[in-house]
Order: sequence, then structure tokens, then C-alpha cells
Amino acid sequence: MMVRLLRSGKWELISMFVFAAALAYGAAAMIAFGLIPHAGRWEVWLTATAVFLLVAASCGYWAGRRIQRRVDTLQLAIKQAVNGNFEIRIAERGGLSFTELYEEFNVLARQMEERMTYIQRTGEEQVMAEAASNEAAVLEERKRLARDLHDTVSQQLFAMHMCASSLPKLQQVDSERAAEVLGQLIEMSTLAQKQMRTFIAQLRPMELEGRTLRQALDKWFPDYCRQNHLQGELEWRLTEPLSEAKEHQLFLIVQEGLANIVKHAKAMGCSLTLSENERQIVLSLQDDGTGFRVDEVKRGSYGLSTMHERAQKLGGTAEIISKPGSGTRVKVSIPKIWRGSDKK
Repeated sequence: MMVRLLRSGKWELISMFVFAAALAYGAAAMIAFGLIPHAGRWEVWLTATAVFLLVAASCGYWAGRRIQRRVDTLQLAIKQAVNGNFEIRIAERGGLSFTELYEEFNVLARQMEERMTYIQRTGEEQVMAEAASNEAAVLEERKRLARDLHDTVSQQLFAMHMCASSLPKLQQVDSERAAEVLGQLIEMSTLAQKQMRTFIAQLRPMELEGRTLRQALDKWFPDYCRQNHLQGELEWRLTEPLSEAKEHQLFLIVQEGLANIVKHAKAMGCSLTLSENERQIVLSLQDDGTGFRVDEVKRGSYGLSTMHERAQKLGGTAEIISKPGSGTRVKVSIPKIWRGSDKK
């Protein structure tokens, strides 16, 4: 295909150059013969040369604009496809050198649209199938949670109990030492509380059951921020309803992202925005924490792996944008190709 394109493009350019040369030569000759009876040899030669160059430059500009329009059409279509618009098609005919290229692009765009629709449809079906038959996963999660609680919070509570038990006698014997133990007791209780919040954030989204995503976030997001001393801001810009699978995955991603903010970011505030454009649903979670260098963190760290997998099930992507001292932003983009079983 590329060989045919180059061949046809080569002959089209050759024909343009021949046409331009012939036209320029003819115009120069006409001017020259018209001046011969009235001007000297050098004047005729200079005038004919100027006319030749002017006509050749005009023809070159016309040919360049003609080719540039075709390239611009292809570039715009590619940019649309990169941004998730797989419904884009090039209707304009591109002449001998571009028609076949446009047709190949249309075939590729149609194949990408069909594949993305299939990926998103099967991904949603998989999410709902997993949600409908997850008893074994719930039991396994309970076992894991019990182990984690025993290894962390349970030990913290035991240490707090020992400190609290010894505190009355220690106050009578050594008041300074008692003050130190009291400080340790406060520190351990704070740590245990933080660990408990982290475990709660990892539980499945019970808040979503019987509610839409917006209803769940309107209640859960400010409560979670208040409990963890965060200034939270929620902005909802979605107009179209979401499928149950999309709502489920997006809620889990929000939970994962907020748990990471509480655990790692040392942030004072965060903002959550759900918006859309013609082709995508976009979730953005921004904090004002310490930030980090993304290239120095393993892909599985900071919850990126889990969030990326959840987005991939819906044919989307998840990325983390951060640098030290400038906070962190989680951006999740989900294409709007598949809108549920009732829509194509």
C-alpha cells in the first residue's frame, strides 16, 4: 500500500512540476516576445526571468497548499482518534495519492471502534458478573482483613492497654516518666485510628448499594474527608447517566485514591471532579500534599496498579501526575463508546 502511495504521489508531484514549468515558460515567452520590438536584449531576459520565477512560485504555492490540505485532514483525523473519537471518518477524497490512505485510515478507525466497544462491553459484563458472585472473594478478604487487624491494630491496642495499666502507679513513682508514657499512649492511639481508617477505606463500597454514584459520593466523600481532617471539594459535571459497572469501578477508584491520600500525601485538602466531554468520562482527584517523583516509584505503588486495572476493564486509562512539593493528581479517563445493553 505504501509503495503504491509513494508511486502515485511521485507521479502527481512530477505532473505538478511539469505543469508549473510549462506554464511559467509559456508566460515568460509571451512576455519576452512582446517586449522584443521595444526593449534591449538584457531587459527582455531579465523580464522573462522575473515572470518565470513569479509564475513558478505561484504554481508551487498552489501545489503546496493542495497537498497541505490533505495532510491537515489526515492529521486532524489521527488527533481525533488519539483522543478517543474512533467514530471519525475521512469523507473528503484526497486525489490519487491520498484516497487510498484515507480509506485505510477509515478501516483502521472502524476496527478500533469495534474492538473498543467489545472491550468495554465485556469489561462491564465481567464487573457485574464478579459483583454477583463474590462470596469467595468476600470470605478471603475477611480473612486478610482479620490477619492485618491482628498484626497492626490489635497489637497497638494491646500496647495501649499495657501503657494505660501501668500509668496510675507510674504517676505516683515518677511523674516525668508517666508524662512520657502518656505521650506514647496518645501517639499509639492516633496510629491505631489511622490504620483503622485505612482498613475501612479498603472495604467494598457498601455506600453505593441502592444509590447512584452521585448520591453515594454526596454522602460518603464529605464524611470521609471530615473524619480524616481533609478539606474536601466535590464537583459533579456529568449530565448523562452512567452504567452500573462504570459507577461501581469509579467508586472503587475514588476509595483507593482517597485512602492513598490519607496514608501517604500528608495533605490538608483534596478535590474530586467528575466531568465528561463528547467522547470520555474523566475522574480527577487532586491533593495538596507532599507529592513525589513518579519515575522513582514502582508502578504497583501508590495504588496506581489497582486503579489502572479497574480503568482498563472499561477500556480506559489511569495516570498519576505528581512532583515533590506540588501535590498529586490522579486522572482516570473512560471512553463513552459502550453505554449499556440498551444503547449501541
